[in-house]
Amino acid sequence: MSVTDALTDDVLRARAREPELFNMVYRTYASQVLGYLTARGVEDPEAVMQEVFLAVLPRLETVTGGVAGLRTFVFSVAHARMVDEHRRRRRAPVELPFEPELDAREESSAEDEVMQRVSPQEMQDLLGILPDEQREVLTLRLIAGLTIEQSAELMGKSSGAIKQLQRRALIRLREQSAVKEYVTR
Repeated sequence: MSVTDALTDDVLRARAREPELFNMVYRTYASQVLGYLTARGVEDPEAVMQEVFLAVLPRLETVTGGVAGLRTFVFSVAHARMVDEHRRRRRAPVELPFEPELDAREESSAEDEVMQRVSPQEMQDLLGILPDEQREVLTLRLIAGLTIEQSAELMGKSSGAIKQLQRRALIRLREQSAVKEYVTR
C-alpha cells in the first residue's frame, strides 16, 4: 500500500493505529517535511521533524480528505512547529561564544588571593595544625597547583579520597580561623 493508493477517510480511521500506516506516512512525507523545515530556517530541523510526526501519529484517525487531507494535515503540523521554534528562539537570550582574549575581567582566583594575603610563615602555621595527609593534599593542590587526579596519583590514593582529604582540611582550617577570630575579639 502506498499513500497514493485510495487512502480514504475510512481507511485512515480503520488503520490509524497500525504501525504499517504510520511507517508509510513517515516514509512518504519525512524528507519533504525536513526540507520544508530546513528551508524555513529551523535551527534543528531533524528534531522538529520528529516532533511533527510524534504529533501526527495519534491523530491520524481524525484526518479527513484522503491523501490531500493527510498531506495538508502533516504540513499544517510542520508549519505550527516551525512557528513555535522561531518564537522560542526569538524569546531566548542571544548566545555568544566565549572568547577569552576579549575577556577584560581581572579577577584573581580565591587561591591567588589567599597566597597574596597570607605570608609564608602564616601558611606554614596554618598547615602545621593539619594532620600529615591533609597538609600534603593542600600543599599539592594549592601551592603546587596539581589537579585532583595528579595529587591522587602522587599520593597513591583515589580521586575521591583526595577530595575528601581536601574538604576535611579546609573545614578544619575554617574552624581554626573562626576560633582564632573569636579569641582575638
